[in-house]
Amino acid sequence: MGRKLKNLLKWNEKELFQAIIGCLLFAIGMNIFIVPNSLYSGGVLGISQLLRSLIYYIANIHIDFDISGIINFALNIPLLILGYKLVSRTFFARTITCIIFQTLFLSIIPSPESLIVEETLTNVLIGGMVAGAGCGLIFTTHASGGGTDIIGIILSMRSRRLSIGKIGATINIIIFGICGIIYGLNTMIYSIIYSVIASIVIDHTHKQNIFSTVQIFTKKNPEQIITFIKEELARDATYWEAVGGYHNEKTYVIYSALSKYEVERLERHLKELDSHAFMIKTEGIGINGNFKKYLVD
Repeated sequence: MGRKLKNLLKWNEKELFQAIIGCLLFAIGMNIFIVPNSLYSGGVLGISQLLRSLIYYIANIHIDFDISGIINFALNIPLLILGYKLVSRTFFARTITCIIFQTLFLSIIPSPESLIVEETLTNVLIGGMVAGAGCGLIFTTHASGGGTDIIGIILSMRSRRLSIGKIGATINIIIFGICGIIYGLNTMIYSIIYSVIASIVIDHTHKQNIFSTVQIFTKKNPEQIITFIKEELARDATYWEAVGGYHNEKTYVIYSALSKYEVERLERHLKELDSHAFMIKTEGIGINGNFKKYLVD
């Protein structure tokens, strides 16, 4: 059973550790910095927090641990089914794993009775950066924390103009508008600031959203490097023959467009492919046309 689960997740030890740390950071950002200020997350977790507050108010009870994580897990079930059908079984299994860890951390990490930092804006900025970094780490393992992240991945896979952070921020603004009506303008504004900060950090942490071009210079036959780009990264490359200006020797230039994640994989293997080759990379470029996003395995 354990082997079947490992084959389904397709995670190595580093990726599993990274996903767990991402879930932990998200829970810390929420429970330590956002919840104590009576602010709300966006997406399904934000809805779960609203339902939690409603349950506490109607039932006039207080529970020692935060039940919003459990509510969040229940509300994620239909979205997980959507991810299973439209993305992949591996993405589905990884996302369930992350949701379980998120639910655990959100439930056991207590919110402080008094604010660690008095100023609300400072709490919002720190919480947004910590929670956003956590979500970004989860995305780099080709998983998600569930909720509207699943919708974000599905939509961003179908459009190069969209990113997970932007989609999440758009959905959250609608949710925070409802919070503003119920809880007031201050709650809405600070919650929106949290959402925007978190979405910016997510897009900068999630390396599959950062596009790059690389130029590789090699004196050997370029076929081995191009084969790696095609077979291991599922990308294409263009190359041409050139003449080096220093020694006036024949050389080859390989040019390819990759995500930052794919560039890092290429860098790790380039010395094995050609120990004398060197690479120039340019990050943060815009790409239009037939360039597919690989957000999941």
